[in-house]
Amino acid sequence: MAVLKFDEVKATTVREGVDRKLIHTNNLMSVVIDFTNGPWAEPEPTHSHVHEQISYVASGEIIFVCEGEPNQRLKAGDMFSVPSGKQHGIQLLTPTARLVDNFNPIRAEFL
Repeated sequence: MAVLKFDEVKATTVREGVDRKLIHTNNLMSVVIDFTNGPWAEPEPTHSHVHEQISYVASGEIIFVCEGEPNQRLKAGDMFSVPSGKQHGIQLLTPTARLVDNFNPIRAEFL
């Protein structure tokens, strides 16, 4: 078992305006991503990975883009899921946003 206090976890800067904090077990990972560089004029380039993903929009508003699906405008409290291998991405609509992403298996490249 692990307990991490949010303010005590060191953030990793993904790129300017995007920071993440994470916790994981052997097979499951949760990642808190804070965006402070919005709004964006267009969606980020889509990407895919072998990991299953479920995400919770904790604050802000985004457009969720997913291969073969209509774009979805999401706000705090909304959730989305992405199957393994499916192209997806977001567009940040507000100056800031926080997403909580969950992955199975863990994203070893995040460690």
